[in-house]
Parts: sequence; structure tokens; C-alpha cells
Amino acid sequence: MSQISNRRKQPGNVADGALIWILVGTIVVVVGGLWVAITLGSKIDNVNPELPRNPFTVFFGTIKGTYVWPPASTWICIIGAALLIAAMITIAVLVARRRQRRTRVDSAAQYMGKGRDLAALSTKGARATAQRLGVDNWLGVPIGISIVGRQWLYGSPEDMHVDVWGPRTGKTTSRAIPAILSAPGAVITTSNKRDVLDATRDVRAANGSTVWAFDPQGLAREDATWWWNPLSYVTDDVRAARLAAHFASSTISGAAGENSSYFNQAGENLLAGFLLAAALDHRPITQVFTWTTRPGEPEPVRILERHGYSGMADAVSGEVNGEPRRRDSVYGTAAQMVDCLKISGIAKWVTPLGGNVDGDCRPQFDPNAFVRSKDTLYSLSMEGQGTAGPLVTALTAITVEAAEELATTQPGGRLAVPLLGVLDEAANVCRWRNLPDLYSHYGSRGIILMTVLQSWSQGVQVWGREGMRKLWSASNVKVYGGGVAETEFLGELSQLIGDYDKETSSVSIGKGQRSLSRQLHRERTLEVADLSALPRGRAVVFASGAPATLIETVPWMRGPQAESVRRSIRAHDPAIASSAPATSNPWVEASLQKSHDDE
Repeated sequence: MSQISNRRKQPGNVADGALIWILVGTIVVVVGGLWVAITLGSKIDNVNPELPRNPFTVFFGTIKGTYVWPPASTWICIIGAALLIAAMITIAVLVARRRQRRTRVDSAAQYMGKGRDLAALSTKGARATAQRLGVDNWLGVPIGISIVGRQWLYGSPEDMHVDVWGPRTGKTTSRAIPAILSAPGAVITTSNKRDVLDATRDVRAANGSTVWAFDPQGLAREDATWWWNPLSYVTDDVRAARLAAHFASSTISGAAGENSSYFNQAGENLLAGFLLAAALDHRPITQVFTWTTRPGEPEPVRILERHGYSGMADAVSGEVNGEPRRRDSVYGTAAQMVDCLKISGIAKWVTPLGGNVDGDCRPQFDPNAFVRSKDTLYSLSMEGQGTAGPLVTALTAITVEAAEELATTQPGGRLAVPLLGVLDEAANVCRWRNLPDLYSHYGSRGIILMTVLQSWSQGVQVWGREGMRKLWSASNVKVYGGGVAETEFLGELSQLIGDYDKETSSVSIGKGQRSLSRQLHRERTLEVADLSALPRGRAVVFASGAPATLIETVPWMRGPQAESVRRSIRAHDPAIASSAPATSNPWVEASLQKSHDDE
């Protein structure tokens, strides 16, 4: 609701007031300056022994000749004028530079969050929150600098983030990379490009972090120097169902949270049975895809029965022995969910070399060990045919679940060193179905997630309208960075930002009398058009317990680690790498040599 103090006056009134203050300031400088010059000069030249303390008496007395103008006062005036001119030039330069940084929306900042409104997000407030939570030497995730007051704002170690930034508006440089660089513990990040990986990998490694780059589609031209076995997570039928849900949510079109199709649900259940059977029989995960291409194959049922999972065995048997046309549709749906496993370039990231675990010398990724470290996991995938999105979703969700399990064993039920997850391009790369339901819970566990979307509709496509609203409401820090042209979404943001009271005045003359009348009417602080065309370098922050705040975004190029980031980018620039001599990877070479010897 607008406050009476939230008032903007008519421009003409502001200009008139400024002219009055300029006139008053000029009189003070001239009279005061001459009084100082005459007083000091009189003492230097031993004249005017009894000068009064009143500046105006001295000023007008000197003009009338009552007091002598000391020669030393001339030099004092010259020096004073020079200092005043220098100060004015300096102020003019600073003002000019500040105006260069100002944008057309900055004037709205004074009617938004400022000062005490932002106490919890300020450096002092963030430090107090971190100390309360037992987090040392970390303020939280940097957000930006407030336009009014010029204070840094941070998301605390228990705040969850949702960002909506249109394409090429600076979300990677101003949000994703600075957040990763600031993290004190383990970091998980997803992306559909190599930019975040190239920019931060060496900086993180220099701080003792092992870099795990999961690149099944070769977006960053990373070799499979390590591997991860998704079936190592499947220890029972419950976990098999969870893993199947991750595969399903990444492939089913439309709102994943509204999975009501019979064949989708039946295919997911069948996939859960196959995953459990493969894990129990120590098969590679690619065996699951093979089973989905063989309707009627009884082997998974026998494995489940042999290990005592009679209920799951009956469910799979019902599909294996079902009516052929319906069975083929269910199998086809399950096959679509794990379609990425048929691609050899992807399969080598999730299966041992040569199919022999003991013969594979590559390190195996262990989520439980990862969440206890300060390592960094980069998961890359691109939407479309042959996407590795299901594996990226599963790897991300399983790792976060491992962090949650670790948190339950630590004081206060939260991680002593927070884990940060930057889910960039989440709607395309990491379509995690249950994310809205888990969001607020993870904040209390010391697991900080930042979900970055290009538009509101992207989130609706993945989680449905209600799911997206739940995700948005569960976030303590919501950042809109511009570049979105969805009027419904922007209209809601405009309402959340609120109104201001605009004061106008009019003059009327009648019957020889002049009268001045003032009126108040409310206007939107930022209209939909303003939000759609939000200038680059500006963002609106909606934080719990604070009014909407206009901030200046701070890209990594202006941060303290800028030079380290530049070196990391240069070191991994694909153009430079392609011109350098090829180097072999010792893990891969050793594994291939051992496989050859065994044959």
C-alpha cells in the first residue's frame, strides 16, 4: 500500500526549490569566504584590531570602507577560490560519472526498498544471520547493490533463490558466476553452455576444489575422465521409483507435475522395476534401455523375485504379460524416458569402460563423499534430440538428497558448511519434478538453491501453474533481471512493487487573486513497459520481509576475482585448446590398456 510519505512532487516545484537553495548557498560561500579572508588577513597584516564576529557586518563594513582590506586577504581569496574550483570540478566529475551509470528507471528506486527496509539483506544483517546459523567467513550469496544507499545486498545461508532473466540480460555474469565464486563449500551447477565451467573451474580448483565436469553431450569437449553409476543410488524399491521419476520428468512434455496420463505413469512404474532389477543384479544402467526394447522379456521379473521384491515383480510381470498393444505402448513410453542411454557418447559417462567395474581406473563419482567436500560439480546438457537432461536431473537431485541426509546428522539438522546449487537453465537442463515441494525445506538444511529461468512460462511448462507459484512463493529471494515480454507476469510484479503518490500543483487567477492548489494521485512505481524494457545492469529484488528493491547488478568483471576468472577463461578457451597439442588422459589410457591386456 502506498504511504503518504511516498510522494513525488511536480517537477516545477522541485526546480524552484533547487534555485532557492543555490541562491542561499552562493550567499553563504561569498559572505563567509570574505569574512574568513578578512579575519585571517587582518591578523597576518596587523590591521583591523577589533573586528566583529558577525560576517555580514564585516562584509558590508569592508565595502563601505569602515574596515581596511588587508593585502594578505587577496592571496587567501585566490587560494580559497582555487580550492573551491578544484572541489567543484571534482564534484562535477563524480556527478557526471554517476549520471552515466544512472538509467531511466533509477528515479523509481526512492519509492522502493531502502535503508532499514533492507537491514536483513545488508552486509551487517547478512553477517548476523550467518553467525546465528554457525556459518563462518561467509555472508551469503551476493545479489547486487541497492540504487538508493549504495549498499551490498546478500541472500543469507538459509535463503532460497528464484531468478527470472530474459536471454542475454547478464544472469550468468551477474548472478551465476558471482554466486559460485563466493561459495564456501560444495557447489552443484547446471547449464546448457560451457561459459560457467570455463569461468570458474580454475578459481574453484585453486581453493582446493576438485572439479567434476559432467559433459555427456560434449558441450565443453570434456573427456569422460570419471564416471557415475546412477544405479549405485538404487538400494531399494523406493529409490528406484525416485530415480524413475527423474527420468520421467525430464522427458514428458508439458507440466511435469501434472503427469496424469495412464501410459506415462505405467511407463514410469515399469522403468522403476527395471532400474531396481538392474541394480540388484549388478548390471550397467544401459541394460535398462535394452529391456525397454524387448516387450515380454521375463528376466527382470525373475531378478526381482529372486531378491524378494515380490510386489515390484508382480507390477513388472503385469506389464510383461499384458495385452500386446497396451504393453507395447507402455514399453515405448519407458524407452523414451531412458532414450539417452542408447547413445554411446553418453553411456560411457554412466557405465564402466569395457563393462568391467574392476578394470575401470577412472574415479567414480560418489554423491555422499562429494557433499562432505568443497568440490564443484558442473553438469552440462542441451535440450533436444539426444539430450542428457534426464541424467543431469538425476545426478543433481541425488547429490542434493545426499546433502540432505548429511544435514540430518549435523547440529541443528543443517549443513555446517552450506551447499550451493545454481540451477541455470533449469527448465531445459534440470527438470526436477519435486523441486517446488522441496524448496523451502532445503533452506532449513543449509542447502541453498538458485533456480534460474528465462521466463515465467518456462517454469509453468515444467511444474505447471500451481507448481511454479509454489516455487516462487517458497523463495526468500526473487530476482527479476529484465528481458521478459509476458504481460501477465510483469503485471503481477508491477503490483508487488506498488504505487507512489504523485503531487501536482496548479495556479489559478480570478478576481485579482492568485491561488495555488495541490492534488495527489497514485501512479505505478514501475509499469509493465518499464519492467519489460528494464535496462541492462538493473534488477528488481523481492525479498521476504522487505519491499521490492531496485538494484545495480555487479558482474564478475567488477569483482575481486576478476583477473582469476579471466585466466580461467583463457586457459580453457576452445580456440586456444584446439590449437594446442593433444594430451592424453592417464585414467582413460590406463583403463583402455588394462582392458586390452585382459582380452
